[in-house]
Amino acid sequence: MAVPVSIGAFLQSEIIEDPLYKDEGVCVLGIFGKSAMQPGSIKESIVNTLSDKHIFSLFGLGDADNQDSEAVIQVYYNQESRVLYLVLTSVFDNRQLLKACESLCAGVGHAEAHEFWKGAEKQHCMLLLYLFSLCHVLLLVHPTCSFDVTYDRLFRGLDALRQKVLPLLRATLKDTPVSKEWKMNCRPCPPRLLFVFQMNGTIRVGGSGSGGNGADGSGGNSEKPKKHSPRRRLQHALEDQIYRIFRKSRVLTNQSSNCLFTVPANQAFVYVVPGPDEDPVGSLLVQLRSNCALRENDTGAPVPGQRRYNQMRHSSRQPSFNVENSNLSSGGQLVDCTLKEFLWQHVELVLTKKGFDDSVGRNPQPSHFELPTYSKWAQVAYRLHQVMITNTEEEMAEVAIKVQASPKVLEGFLDADAKFSENRCQKALPLAHSAYQSNLPHNYTTTVHKNQLALALRVYSQHARGIAFQRYAIQLHEDCYKFWSNGHQLCEERSLTDQHCVHKFHLLPKPGEKPELDHNPPIMPHNSRGRSTSSCNCGRKQAPREDPFDIQGANYDFYQMLEEKCCGKLERIQFPVFQASTPDPAPAPACDDTSRTPEPVPPAGVEGENLKEKEGGVTHTPGDSTSLSLALSLGQSTDSLGPYGDGAEGQEKRPSLVDRQHSTVEYLPGMLHSGCPKGLLPKFSSWSLVKLGPAKSYNPHSGLEQPGFLPGSNFLLPWDVVIRCRSEDDVVGAAEPLDGNSSSWPAPNKALAGKRGGAGYLWRGRRRDDVARAFVGFEYEDSRGRRFLSSAPDKVVKVLGPGGAKEPATRALNSDMPLYIPSPTQGRGVKPHYAQLARLFIVVPDAPLELILSPKVQPGSLPCPSFHPEKPEVVLSPDSVWVLRFPYSYMTDRGPCYPPKENQPLASYRVLRGILRASTASPPPQ
Repeated sequence: MAVPVSIGAFLQSEIIEDPLYKDEGVCVLGIFGKSAMQPGSIKESIVNTLSDKHIFSLFGLGDADNQDSEAVIQVYYNQESRVLYLVLTSVFDNRQLLKACESLCAGVGHAEAHEFWKGAEKQHCMLLLYLFSLCHVLLLVHPTCSFDVTYDRLFRGLDALRQKVLPLLRATLKDTPVSKEWKMNCRPCPPRLLFVFQMNGTIRVGGSGSGGNGADGSGGNSEKPKKHSPRRRLQHALEDQIYRIFRKSRVLTNQSSNCLFTVPANQAFVYVVPGPDEDPVGSLLVQLRSNCALRENDTGAPVPGQRRYNQMRHSSRQPSFNVENSNLSSGGQLVDCTLKEFLWQHVELVLTKKGFDDSVGRNPQPSHFELPTYSKWAQVAYRLHQVMITNTEEEMAEVAIKVQASPKVLEGFLDADAKFSENRCQKALPLAHSAYQSNLPHNYTTTVHKNQLALALRVYSQHARGIAFQRYAIQLHEDCYKFWSNGHQLCEERSLTDQHCVHKFHLLPKPGEKPELDHNPPIMPHNSRGRSTSSCNCGRKQAPREDPFDIQGANYDFYQMLEEKCCGKLERIQFPVFQASTPDPAPAPACDDTSRTPEPVPPAGVEGENLKEKEGGVTHTPGDSTSLSLALSLGQSTDSLGPYGDGAEGQEKRPSLVDRQHSTVEYLPGMLHSGCPKGLLPKFSSWSLVKLGPAKSYNPHSGLEQPGFLPGSNFLLPWDVVIRCRSEDDVVGAAEPLDGNSSSWPAPNKALAGKRGGAGYLWRGRRRDDVARAFVGFEYEDSRGRRFLSSAPDKVVKVLGPGGAKEPATRALNSDMPLYIPSPTQGRGVKPHYAQLARLFIVVPDAPLELILSPKVQPGSLPCPSFHPEKPEVVLSPDSVWVLRFPYSYMTDRGPCYPPKENQPLASYRVLRGILRASTASPPPQ
C-alpha cells in the first residue's frame, strides 16, 4: 500500500497481501492529537519516520486536503513491518480547523457556532472511541512540551461513552471470527497509550548535557556531569505528572482490563521530539549514515523469507533505554534514543505476542491480548465502522442509530461552558416566571400577556448567561403562553362599543343551544358588563340593554323586543331586506368599501339637471360589472339582457332587470353603505321609520311627551316651507329649496305675487301667506337614557318659557349634524360622556306638501363609507308625525365602526346635510 486512504475506502477495498505475511499477526498503531500552526503535521511526519518512507506530504498537500472539514481516519498498511497505521485528523489539526472556520457563515450567532464546534468535538470523540476499540498501541501527539489537562476530562468522557455503547458493540461483534474475550471487551486488548511532545524552544539541549542543580543527590557540585540529558529529565517529569493526574481522576486503576487505556509501569511512555533549533542538515546526515551503515556481522547478500524479515526488524532496532555502559557518552551521560527506538520497544511486545502486563497492585489480574491477522481485524473494523461512523447496511441500522446518539453523555464532561450556562439559565427561569405572574388579574388579554412577557424576558436577561440563553428564553416564552392559555386567557372579542368581553376564553352557543359553564372551554355568550338605557323605535318606552357584540343584536333584536310592548301596532314604512330563494344562502364576498367616498349632496335645482344628464347618456361605472355578475347569480344569461348588457354606444339604455331586482342568492353580511355592490341587501334592516299619528298629535307648546328628555329640550324646531299654488303653466313637482334665501321668502307684510286668488283652491290648514309650518327635531341619547334635541351642531334646545322653540330648523337642516356630541349631563369621572344621534322627529303639516327623507351617516373619517337605509329616499305623506330611528352601531363587512375615543375629533362623525327636503304636492281635482 503506497498511499494512505480513508478508513471507509480502505475497508471496502481488497488488499492483496504478501503470502509471506498473510498468516502473521498485525500490530495496529493509532495516532491522534493536536497540531500547531505549521505547514506539515507532526502526526504524518511520525508515520514517515517510522516506516522509513515518504508516505505523507511534508507540507500537508496530500489527499487529506481534498476532504471537507469533518474528522477523518487515514490508514496506511506497512506489510513488511506488519504495522497498520491509523491517523486521526480532526478540527484539532490546523488544516481541518481552517476549513471548519471557512464553512461557518458570517451571520452565525453565538449559540449556533457553539453547537457547530461541539458537534465537531463529539464526532472527534466517536472516532477516538473507534481507535480505542481497534488499536494495540495509541500515540498521543501534542505540539508543545507541556501536558494538556483537558485530556483528563476527554478520557473520562470517552470511558463513560464506551461503557454505554458496550452492549451494542457486543451485539455487533457477535458473529465475527475473533476470540470470546475480544467479543466481550470489544477490543483486542487494553490499548497502551504513549505520549509524544514537541520541543517548543523553551529548553535547549547542550552538547555537554550539564544543567540543573544536583539531581543525582551529590550536593551542590555543579562540575559533575548529569546522568540524564535535559530532554530525558523532561520526559521523566512529564511521565510522573501524567501518571499522577490519571490516577487521581481514576482514569488509570490497578486493573488494566477495566481502564480505557494503560501506561507501562517499567517502560518509558513519554517522548519529547527535539525542537527545530538543532541543525536540520546535520540531523539528516546522521539519519542517512545510520540507515546506510551495515552491521559488522551483516554480509550484504540478500536473505529471503522469514530471515530477511527478522534481520530487517533487528537492524531497525537501536539500543534501548536499559542498555547501561554501552550507551554512555564520553561524558558519562546516557544517549537519548530516537522516536523509532522509543516506539518500537512497544510494538515488539505486540508482534511477539507477549502483550501488555500493565496491572499493578497486590493481586494484579492479567488482561486479555490477541494479535489478529489482517483479514480478521478488517472484519471487526468494518462492522464497528458501520455502527459507529457511517451506516450503509439495513441490518445494522437500528444499532447504528442508538450508538451514534450516545455521544450526548459527553456533554457533562466536555462542554463546561454549556453546563455553566445551563445552571445560570435554570436559576434565572423561576425569577422570570415570578416577574411574569406579578400583578396579574385572573384573566387577561393578549396585550397584557405580551407586556408581562417582555417584563419576564427583561428579568431573565439580567441573570441568564451563555449559549443556553436563547433556548431557555424560548422555554420561558412557551411556559408563559402555557400559563396564560391554561384558564387565564381572556376572551379577545370586543363589543361594538369597543369594550372587551369579561369572560375567559369561551365558545359561543349555537342557535338553540343552552350555555354550558362546566364545558371546557365554557359555552356562553359574550358579555362586557356594560349596560345602557335606550328607547324603542318610537321613543315612548325606555329599557336597559346589554352591550351588543353583533350588529343584529344592536340594531334589530333589542328594538324588536320593545316593539311587542310599545310600537308594534304603529304604522310604519318597511325597508326591503334579503329574501332567500335557496335553503343555504351565502354571504357576499368582502367589497372594497375604501375605494368609494360619500357622494356629495347636490344643491337644490341641480338635482334635476344631473338626473337629465344621467338619463340622456350611457355611462360605465364600477357597479355595471357587479350588476352583470348579479344577473348571472339570478339565473340570467348575457343574452337575456339584450343590447343593454354590452353597453354599446348610441343605444338607449332602459332599466334592466338587474337594476329592479335584488339578489336572492347572496346577502350583505354587514349594513348597507356607499361601498356595497348593487343588488345586495342585508338580512335585516338597521333603520326604522314609524308614524306616531297625525300632525295635530304634536303640541308645539308642550313638546314631545316622552320619557328621558332633559327639561326644556323636548321641543321640535319649526320649519316654515313656502307653498306655491299650481297653475297650468307651473312645472309639476318643483322642489322647494331649503337654503332660506331672500328669493324664496316674501317681504314683511307683503304676499307673494300671483299666489292669492290665482288658482282659487283653498286648503285646510293653509296660512294666508302660503307658508306651511313643519317641525323637525334631531334627538340625541346617551348611555344613561338622557335625551335632548339639538338645534345646531353645537347647540342644545333649551326652552324656558311657554310658546315652544323659536329658533328655526333651517340651520340644522343645512348643516352636517354631528353623530356624537358631549352630553350636557357629564358624570363625575374624567372620561367624557358622549350622546349619540338616535332619532329624527318630523311633523308634516296638513298641506299640499311632501317631505323627502334621505339620511346619510358617515361614522368616521374618510375613507369611511356613508350609511343609508335600504330605501335611499322616502316620501313622507302630509298630516303625520314620523320618527326615523338611526342605527345604534355601524358596521361594514370588514368590521365595526367604533365610537370616537377621547383624542379623536367629533367632526368626522356626522350626518350629511340634505337629510330632508320639501316638495309641493299637486292639488286635488275639483
